Amino acid sequence: MHYRRLRIEGASYFFTIVTERRQRLFDDPAAVALFDKAQVLVQSRHPFEIEAQVILPDHLHSIWHLPVGDANFTKRWRLIKSYFTHWYLKQNAMPARSASREAKKEQAIWQRRYWEHLIRDDDDFGTHLDYIHYNPVKHGLVSAPSDWPHSTFPSWVARGVYEPEWGSAHGPKLPDWVGGE
Repeated sequence: MHYRRLRIEGASYFFTIVTERRQRLFDDPAAVALFDKAQVLVQSRHPFEIEAQVILPDHLHSIWHLPVGDANFTKRWRLIKSYFTHWYLKQNAMPARSASREAKKEQAIWQRRYWEHLIRDDDDFGTHLDYIHYNPVKHGLVSAPSDWPHSTFPSWVARGVYEPEWGSAHGPKLPDWVGGE
Protein backbone atom coordinates (compact mmCIF):
# COMPACT_ATOMS: atom_id res chain seq x y z
CA MET A 1 0.00 0.00 0.00
CA HIS A 2 1.29 3.45 -0.87
CA TYR A 3 0.72 5.96 1.93
CA ARG A 4 -0.11 9.53 0.87
CA ARG A 5 -0.09 12.69 2.94
CA LEU A 6 -2.25 15.69 2.07
CA ARG A 7 0.02 18.73 1.80
CA ILE A 8 -1.53 22.18 1.67
CA GLU A 9 0.80 25.16 1.85
CA GLY A 10 0.19 27.51 4.79
CA ALA A 11 -2.33 25.12 6.39
CA SER A 12 -2.84 23.90 9.95
CA TYR A 13 -2.36 20.25 10.83
CA PHE A 14 -3.10 18.04 13.83
CA PHE A 15 -0.41 15.43 14.58
CA THR A 16 -0.08 12.40 16.80
CA ILE A 17 3.51 11.22 17.35
CA VAL A 18 4.10 8.00 19.32
CA THR A 19 7.22 6.51 20.89
CA GLU A 20 8.35 3.09 19.74
CA ARG A 21 6.45 0.35 21.59
CA ARG A 22 4.80 3.12 23.63
CA GLN A 23 7.90 3.56 25.78
CA ARG A 24 7.24 6.12 28.50
CA LEU A 25 10.20 8.33 27.60
CA PHE A 26 8.42 11.53 28.59
CA ASP A 27 7.86 10.46 32.19
CA ASP A 28 11.29 12.08 32.57
CA PRO A 29 11.10 15.92 32.54
CA ALA A 30 14.62 15.96 31.05
CA ALA A 31 13.29 14.12 27.99
CA VAL A 32 10.48 16.67 27.66
CA ALA A 33 13.09 19.44 27.82
CA LEU A 34 15.12 17.74 25.07
CA PHE A 35 12.03 17.48 22.90
CA ASP A 36 11.25 21.17 23.48
CA LYS A 37 14.86 22.04 22.61
CA ALA A 38 14.67 20.05 19.36
CA GLN A 39 11.38 21.68 18.44
CA VAL A 40 12.70 25.22 19.10
CA LEU A 41 15.83 24.51 17.03
CA VAL A 42 13.79 23.28 14.07
CA GLN A 43 11.38 26.22 14.40
CA SER A 44 14.31 28.64 14.21
CA ARG A 45 15.46 27.11 10.91
CA HIS A 46 12.12 26.06 9.41
CA PRO A 47 9.44 28.30 10.95
CA PHE A 48 6.03 27.07 12.00
CA GLU A 49 3.60 28.03 14.73
CA ILE A 50 2.60 25.62 17.47
CA GLU A 51 -1.08 26.35 18.02
CA ALA A 52 -1.57 23.68 20.69
CA GLN A 53 0.37 20.78 22.12
CA VAL A 54 0.38 18.17 24.85
CA ILE A 55 3.25 15.82 25.64
CA LEU A 56 2.19 12.63 27.40
CA PRO A 57 4.48 9.84 28.69
CA ASP A 58 4.43 7.82 25.44
CA HIS A 59 3.00 10.13 22.77
CA LEU A 60 2.19 13.70 21.92
CA HIS A 61 -0.45 15.66 20.05
CA SER A 62 0.16 18.96 18.36
CA ILE A 63 -1.49 21.44 16.03
CA TRP A 64 0.90 23.36 13.80
CA HIS A 65 0.28 26.21 11.42
CA LEU A 66 2.75 26.26 8.53
CA PRO A 67 3.95 29.42 6.78
CA VAL A 68 2.40 30.62 3.53
CA GLY A 69 3.99 28.79 0.62
CA ASP A 70 5.22 25.89 2.78
CA ALA A 71 3.68 22.46 3.34
CA ASN A 72 6.77 20.55 4.44
CA PHE A 73 5.79 19.25 7.87
CA THR A 74 7.49 15.92 7.14
CA LYS A 75 10.92 17.56 7.07
CA ARG A 76 10.21 19.35 10.34
CA TRP A 77 9.09 16.17 12.11
CA ARG A 78 12.08 14.24 10.72
CA LEU A 79 14.46 16.87 12.07
CA ILE A 80 12.75 17.15 15.47
CA LYS A 81 12.79 13.39 15.92
CA SER A 82 16.39 13.17 14.73
CA TYR A 83 17.71 15.91 17.04
CA PHE A 84 15.77 14.51 19.99
CA THR A 85 17.05 10.99 19.35
CA HIS A 86 20.65 12.15 19.04
CA TRP A 87 20.54 14.14 22.28
CA TYR A 88 18.48 11.53 24.14
CA LEU A 89 20.92 8.72 23.34
CA LYS A 90 23.84 10.80 24.61
CA GLN A 91 22.20 10.75 28.05
CA ASN A 92 20.31 7.43 28.06
CA ALA A 93 20.79 3.83 27.04
CA MET A 94 19.44 2.73 23.69
CA PRO A 95 16.00 1.14 24.13
CA ALA A 96 15.65 -2.45 22.95
CA ARG A 97 15.22 -2.71 19.18
CA SER A 98 13.13 -5.11 17.15
CA ALA A 99 14.88 -7.41 14.67
CA SER A 100 13.57 -5.23 11.85
CA ARG A 101 15.06 -2.09 13.38
CA GLU A 102 18.33 -3.91 14.07
CA ALA A 103 18.54 -5.01 10.43
CA LYS A 104 17.89 -1.46 9.19
CA LYS A 105 20.20 0.05 11.82
CA GLU A 106 17.34 2.21 13.10
CA GLN A 107 17.01 3.64 16.58
CA ALA A 108 14.10 2.53 18.76
CA ILE A 109 12.80 5.89 19.95
CA TRP A 110 9.87 6.74 17.66
CA GLN A 111 7.27 4.77 15.76
CA ARG A 112 8.10 4.95 12.06
CA ARG A 113 4.86 6.58 11.05
CA TYR A 114 2.74 9.29 12.59
CA TRP A 115 -0.79 10.53 12.19
CA GLU A 116 -1.54 13.85 10.57
CA HIS A 117 -4.87 15.49 9.86
CA LEU A 118 -5.46 18.65 7.84
CA ILE A 119 -7.49 21.10 9.91
CA ARG A 120 -10.44 21.94 7.68
CA ASP A 121 -12.24 24.80 9.46
CA ASP A 122 -12.76 26.54 12.80
CA ASP A 123 -15.00 23.75 14.15
CA ASP A 124 -12.40 21.14 13.24
CA PHE A 125 -9.72 23.25 14.92
CA GLY A 126 -11.83 23.59 18.08
CA THR A 127 -12.53 19.86 18.21
CA HIS A 128 -8.83 19.00 17.98
CA LEU A 129 -7.93 21.76 20.43
CA ASP A 130 -10.32 20.21 22.98
CA TYR A 131 -8.99 16.73 22.23
CA ILE A 132 -5.38 17.82 22.82
CA HIS A 133 -6.09 19.56 26.09
CA TYR A 134 -8.38 16.85 27.46
CA ASN A 135 -6.00 14.01 26.53
CA PRO A 136 -4.13 13.78 29.88
CA VAL A 137 -7.51 13.38 31.63
CA LYS A 138 -8.68 10.82 29.03
CA HIS A 139 -5.59 8.73 29.79
CA GLY A 140 -6.14 8.96 33.56
CA LEU A 141 -2.95 10.94 34.20
CA VAL A 142 -4.69 13.87 35.93
CA SER A 143 -8.22 14.83 36.93
CA ALA A 144 -8.22 18.18 35.10
CA PRO A 145 -6.36 19.55 32.03
CA SER A 146 -4.98 22.35 34.20
CA ASP A 147 -3.07 19.75 36.26
CA TRP A 148 -0.93 18.51 33.35
CA PRO A 149 2.44 20.32 33.11
CA HIS A 150 3.32 19.62 29.46
CA SER A 151 0.43 21.32 27.70
CA THR A 152 -0.52 24.57 26.04
CA PHE A 153 -3.76 24.57 28.06
CA PRO A 154 -2.66 27.50 30.31
CA SER A 155 -2.01 29.71 27.27
CA TRP A 156 -5.52 29.01 25.97
CA VAL A 157 -6.95 29.82 29.42
CA ALA A 158 -5.03 33.13 29.29
CA ARG A 159 -6.57 33.82 25.86
CA GLY A 160 -10.04 33.32 27.35
CA VAL A 161 -10.86 30.21 25.30
CA TYR A 162 -11.13 27.94 28.36
CA GLU A 163 -12.05 28.48 31.99
CA PRO A 164 -9.30 27.18 34.33
CA GLU A 165 -11.55 24.35 35.55
CA TRP A 166 -12.61 23.25 32.04
CA GLY A 167 -12.61 19.47 31.64
CA SER A 168 -12.43 18.68 35.34
CA ALA A 169 -16.09 17.83 35.96
CA HIS A 170 -16.75 16.12 32.62
CA GLY A 171 -15.04 15.75 29.30
CA PRO A 172 -15.85 17.68 26.17
CA LYS A 173 -18.35 16.27 23.70
CA LEU A 174 -16.20 15.06 20.83
CA PRO A 175 -17.26 13.35 17.60
CA ASP A 176 -16.91 9.55 17.52
CA TRP A 177 -14.02 9.72 15.04
CA VAL A 178 -11.84 11.84 17.33
CA GLY A 179 -9.16 9.78 19.03
CA GLY A 180 -9.06 7.12 16.33
CA GLU A 181 -5.66 8.30 15.22
